[in-house]
Amino acid sequence: MYKILEKQVLSDVTKLMVVEAPHIARNAKAGQFVIVIADAHGERIPLTIADHDPTAGTVTLIFQEVGKSTMQMGGMDVGDSFYSVAGPLGHPTEIEAYGTVVCVAGGVGIAPMYPIARDLRRAGNHVITIMGARNQSLLFWEDKMRAVSDELIVCTDDGSYGRKALVTQPLKELLEARPGGVVKVWAIGPTIMMKFVSQTTQPFNVPTIVSLNTIMIDGTGMCGGCRVAMTDGAKFVCVDGPEFDGHAVDWSNLLSRVAFYRSEEQAAIEHWRDHVCNLEKVPAPG
Repeated sequence: MYKILEKQVLSDVTKLMVVEAPHIARNAKAGQFVIVIADAHGERIPLTIADHDPTAGTVTLIFQEVGKSTMQMGGMDVGDSFYSVAGPLGHPTEIEAYGTVVCVAGGVGIAPMYPIARDLRRAGNHVITIMGARNQSLLFWEDKMRAVSDELIVCTDDGSYGRKALVTQPLKELLEARPGGVVKVWAIGPTIMMKFVSQTTQPFNVPTIVSLNTIMIDGTGMCGGCRVAMTDGAKFVCVDGPEFDGHAVDWSNLLSRVAFYRSEEQAAIEHWRDHVCNLEKVPAPG
């Protein structure tokens, strides 16, 4: 039902897939996500919608191969179909005419930030985008982000492209240079990056929205696996989010939860690799 119509390799570990999903494409908004299942026995993987085309009936998904299921998805090709793609889920980004806003995107977080920056600019905001990655090979969509931004700053941790800096450095410089001028900040990327972005903006009292990715199972609020501790109590990322006030998140709790199943994830990866290797050893029929 959910056929892969296009596949792009954005880096050694990052894949883009355009998937046939008319219902989702007609209803999707910036900031929302889908739950993808590769096959009938697969686990449920939450992926933020990177783009959608209501006319073509397609959604664009970008993911990194970090676990067994995303590795399995990365091995799929044009013409293959996902067992299920459910959505759109979660609350969409609140798009208004705020003024000058900053969008901070790290790594694969560039993908979900694109529709947010695009819609913020369409609403009349002055959009400054800071995008970064560990190195140049992990950067993608620079042209697309430049097209939806009034200003674009590109950083790499190792200095292999753009400015050698963590994304928090130019963000702090912007906040210092424009006191009161930046009205709101969005941050999407690794959990540790979003934590430090929130800590950077807090002394300046600039509202900061983060898109959280926790342990998610059903995506409907029933399992409780995606709960995140906030200053006003626990929230569920799938139904209360995925976007939250970055200054209200208990980042220590969130970082520990994200790493909770690391050993099990590694075991699943090794099992999957052994399975793939065994399949490759099987001689072709005839």
